[in-house]
Amino acid sequence: MRVLIVDDEMLARAVVREYLGAHADIEIVGECANGFEAVKAITELAPDLVLLDIQMPKLDGFEVAELAGSQTRYIFATAFDQYAIKAFEFHALDYLLKPFSQQRLDQALAHARANITKGAGDAAIERLVRDAASRKQPLDRVLIRDGARVHVVACDRIDYIEAQDDYVRIRADGKDYLKSQRLAELEAQLDGARFLRIHRSCIVNIGRIDRIEQATRDSHVAILKDGSRLPVSRSGYQKVRAALL
Repeated sequence: MRVLIVDDEMLARAVVREYLGAHADIEIVGECANGFEAVKAITELAPDLVLLDIQMPKLDGFEVAELAGSQTRYIFATAFDQYAIKAFEFHALDYLLKPFSQQRLDQALAHARANITKGAGDAAIERLVRDAASRKQPLDRVLIRDGARVHVVACDRIDYIEAQDDYVRIRADGKDYLKSQRLAELEAQLDGARFLRIHRSCIVNIGRIDRIEQATRDSHVAILKDGSRLPVSRSGYQKVRAALL
């Protein structure tokens, strides 16, 4: 089993490396100290299993899982009970509460072997990826993968978001970003007090709206501060009027 270790603490990585050394069937294919390194390593090395810390700089463990996708399986590690519970809810193969023992890691690896051998857990991992960005609090940034690059776009920089089949086009700071995600899914993760669905294909940052104009007898258009024009449905018109009052 090919394993990648991801933790921002050197000592924590050394402990995991020592524990894994007791397993002859495990090959450590790499170590990463932050989320960006982890996404790149998962893509390039395609490990069978990632031992993934949750609290890390740049990208946290859940964001790594979102960006890396379902090409691997995860065991989360954390020093905080609430994150461990969240990882379990995300249907990770297992989670480890720091500091964990050799025996506890051995149990997690046995569970991982069983799942990998029989090919189980694929649907669970896909769900983990879909839900990885979800939090009890709204997103404050959106992660967008562009080949080997990762863009981190702060939500307060977003002007609007448009649906494009299975993708969304995010407009921020005069630039367009294409993200593989459904509009409804992203809408559920955003702050409803800031972002409003004004059309079946469009979400707008309320703070970017300059005015609403009537386009035809039965339709309206939102004029943004940068001059962009977005369609407004009948239901969207009622919602945006209420939000702007």
